[in-house]
Amino acid sequence: MTLTPDLIDEIDLLLKFDLSSAQVGLKIHSNAAPEMIAAASRLHAKGLVDHEDGGFLTPLGHEAAEHLQFLQQILTAGSAAVS
Repeated sequence: MTLTPDLIDEIDLLLKFDLSSAQVGLKIHSNAAPEMIAAASRLHAKGLVDHEDGGFLTPLGHEAAEHLQFLQQILTAGSAAVS
């Protein structure tokens, strides 16, 4: 499976969430990059965030973001070891 630009935008947005507190969300403003606005809307349609403009992660969104952050840590650590 290839990562499409839309999926990459969604992943980038999920990685911006601070998972240390359920009280911290994201607000995607109307003047944000069109790709981020569209990504937030798609994440909402998929049930990963509670508002079309970001908001808070749903339980499923929190789990997805945790997995992404873990993967990012593995890949980042792996690239340092290869260099």
